[in-house]
Amino acid sequence: LCLLFAIWVKCESSGSVLFAQTRIGYHGKPFRMLKFRTMFEDQCDDQASPISRDDPRVTKAGKLLRSTSLDELPQLWNVLLGEMSLVGPRPEMPFIVEAYSAVNRLRLDAKPGITGLWQVSEARHAPIHENVDYDLYYIENQSFFLDAVICVLTGLAVLRIRR
Repeated sequence: LCLLFAIWVKCESSGSVLFAQTRIGYHGKPFRMLKFRTMFEDQCDDQASPISRDDPRVTKAGKLLRSTSLDELPQLWNVLLGEMSLVGPRPEMPFIVEAYSAVNRLRLDAKPGITGLWQVSEARHAPIHENVDYDLYYIENQSFFLDAVICVLTGLAVLRIRR
């Protein structure tokens, strides 16, 4: 599946198949988080994320990958490297973490995840750093059962395909 997406991204636009961005992980340690590139290469930087399906920076492949969250698949490599886990708080960019309050910094007490409680909630339409309660609840109540529920809800969300 990853190979097919990589070929599609490469055929549709020039540049790298993967997009790597510095994020802040466990205990504030920076790492390079991977995603399939969903925007034209000259548009990939630390700008605001597209909020519209009609954003001209997003490629055709990118629209599908984003709407299904399949652009996140390369983060399995980050999991294998031990930089991320499947479930946990989403890692943020350094400039956002620099502005964290003491409460928001508590998010760094857990390994970041590909998916999390916030991602499967209705609050996912607001910025992550404005919904710290979801991450703090997860950190305080981490368990195999909670991880399993979040993974199932993530799978259902991917199958539902957001527009």
